[in-house]
Amino acid sequence: MIDEAKLKDTIAQVLQSMKPAMAEADGEIKVGVSQRHIHLSREHVDILFGKGYELTVKKYLMGREFASEEVVTLVGPSLKSIQNVRVLGPVRKNTQVEISRTDTFVLKVSPPVRPSGEVEGSEKIVIVGPKGCVYLKEGVIIANRHIHLTPEYAAKHGIKDNDYVDVEVEGTEKPTRFNGVQVRVREDFNVEMHIDTDDANSCGLKSGMRVRIIK
Repeated sequence: MIDEAKLKDTIAQVLQSMKPAMAEADGEIKVGVSQRHIHLSREHVDILFGKGYELTVKKYLMGREFASEEVVTLVGPSLKSIQNVRVLGPVRKNTQVEISRTDTFVLKVSPPVRPSGEVEGSEKIVIVGPKGCVYLKEGVIIANRHIHLTPEYAAKHGIKDNDYVDVEVEGTEKPTRFNGVQVRVREDFNVEMHIDTDDANSCGLKSGMRVRIIK
């Protein structure tokens, strides 16, 4: 016969001995849900808001990046528009519009899923600001799922810049796993996974909730 009392003690001891290792391998990180937004070049800031206009900081996000007070309107081939699209600063070399798949049904555009910055050959759109409009020939993307890590966190967990990992979503009404999530490592990053509103809604995630990296 198995001594159930001794068995429970043994199991408790094993679980206790595993706790540090489990915590180290857990790899939990915070989620940031990205609403549709736009990054603007210096040229396009001048056209949309006026020559020499400077974006106004509303809230700092990560490193030098901030949400500005300024918003624009997107107009697609459907001639339907999406208003109050937040401009993120600082200005960039190229203008980039990041929307969700749901937004494409309104605007009637077909942007590719891309890492940020890879806009060559992407979708076109019209951007309307208070002082003018821009006929953007390329620059509309659906941002890929990605994780920002500090060098310290990445080294601790054996992850390198541009690695691809899987991410486990637990503790929601729709637990799931995201496969092939790109990792970017930089000194001024926060430890955070960024997904768009469609991905967040599909599994019940909200900003500030936590997910787990599976290498």
